[in-house]
Amino acid sequence: MALKTINPTSTKAWSKLQAHFKTIENTHLKDLFTQHENRASEMTIQWEDFYFDYSKHRVSKETLNLLLELADEVDLKDAMHQYFGGEVINATEGREVLHTALRSPKDAEVIVDGENVIPEVYQVKEKIKDFSDKVCNGTFKSYTDQPFTDVVNIGIGGSDLGPAMVVEALSFYSNHLKTHFVSNVDGDHVNEVVKNINPETTLFVIVSKTFTTQETLSNANTIREWFLKHAPETAISKHFVAVSTNIEKVKDFGIDENNIFPMWNWVGGRFSLWSAVGLSISLAVGFDNFESLLNGAHKMDEHFKTEAFEKNIPVITALLSVWYNNFFNAETEAIIPYSQYLNQFATYLQQGIMESNGKSVDRNGDKINYQTGTIIWGEPGTNSQHAFFQLIHQGTKLIPADFIGFTESLHGNKDHQDKLMSSFFAQTEALMNGKSNDTVVEELKDSSISEAHMKFLAPFKIFDGNKPTTTILIKKLTPESLGKLIAMYEHKIFVQGIIWNIFSYDQFGVELGKQLANTILKELKDPNVINNHDDSTQNLIKYYQSKA
Repeated sequence: MALKTINPTSTKAWSKLQAHFKTIENTHLKDLFTQHENRASEMTIQWEDFYFDYSKHRVSKETLNLLLELADEVDLKDAMHQYFGGEVINATEGREVLHTALRSPKDAEVIVDGENVIPEVYQVKEKIKDFSDKVCNGTFKSYTDQPFTDVVNIGIGGSDLGPAMVVEALSFYSNHLKTHFVSNVDGDHVNEVVKNINPETTLFVIVSKTFTTQETLSNANTIREWFLKHAPETAISKHFVAVSTNIEKVKDFGIDENNIFPMWNWVGGRFSLWSAVGLSISLAVGFDNFESLLNGAHKMDEHFKTEAFEKNIPVITALLSVWYNNFFNAETEAIIPYSQYLNQFATYLQQGIMESNGKSVDRNGDKINYQTGTIIWGEPGTNSQHAFFQLIHQGTKLIPADFIGFTESLHGNKDHQDKLMSSFFAQTEALMNGKSNDTVVEELKDSSISEAHMKFLAPFKIFDGNKPTTTILIKKLTPESLGKLIAMYEHKIFVQGIIWNIFSYDQFGVELGKQLANTILKELKDPNVINNHDDSTQNLIKYYQSKA
């Protein structure tokens, strides 16, 4: 089977949406609430510990029905069957897309090349559990027979962003091991990390599918050289483990074959934290919490797979994004988690969403004449309120935003949590309602300023409102709820890609810069090597060489 190639702009639903958009584009959210008495309750989905309110969006019942028609017309349901069923939907790379299999139950059946992959998934999970337990309880020791105190994850892209985000997000659940992440090939980064660790009690986890990624191998070799200044070469097998498919290269590095954790071709890098790539997560918070993370993701998988589209959280999220991206021409989306633990969440989603759906060619290989991927950005509230919220409130750009909050804090400080959540609720209300000229004038009248100054100030204090937001309220930040949240966005990516008629799971755009960098590196190493570049690049290289 293959994904159908349906240009969304050729569908009947798209034409209807274009006509409908003209009737609703200038309608204010306040009017939509006035016109629809039960809007808030009817545009809320309650599922497990999630309360998903999308009523503060510039959509009517008709809008939603037409968006659901679009999902039906591009045959989203059939695409979902292929997604979960192990079909080769990453056609350009000839791969299945089966990160969902990594969190499936033990009795599930997912067939790849005629074999059920679930038993092998559970073999690897058992290996992760066994190794994590031994490191955490101190039975797997360093070459000096000491328990490990630190773990350093060496990877880049999906081999870094996912584990780093989750480890920080779940730091409340962390054990005694201190976890560090080295990703950037910037030598200052790796040197800052090794400054703060003891080579005798540090475990290094190298994550690289091919064991050839330049950034990862450069950092791994630099750390190896640093380590060998303090330890004999035989100690490498005790202190270094790898997540890779290239067993020979890993063994050449000095890593014990028993300490190699496999990866699969059917898991894309940016969706791989659920696999052995999540070894650092399991080490940092314990295997039981890692498994709870996977279980949460599986619950969201089941919700996405079985729930009717009109009550399906990932489907509704994706359809709203298409509505703003393709009809309102909104280019960006903000992710605002009201939890400092989720400090890296927007950064993580930048890769997941922008690397997946940043495509300009459809599944037929034809150039696209409509917008695809959205630009993702954000920071935790309330910090973000004192930074970029000015632009969202009073700027000229339409920026839909997801507000993610928790009804319970982890440390139980209700006073702080009430203050945090009062800001959370106030911001979505303010973004919707704004502040009218009449309200501004009334407020200024109470400030004892002259009428002339009042007239001058009034325009600067008006807020148009009508800014769309989604509110995602979750009971508490737990490994399970985090797994659900991550999986929700993963499925949003999939739905968007199906509607936009693109292949979401390749990333050829990442490769071009790497290829050129290898060419230029040869010049930087040897000034006698000269390649053809544009004048600007050539001058920049010469200037760097003269100053380096």
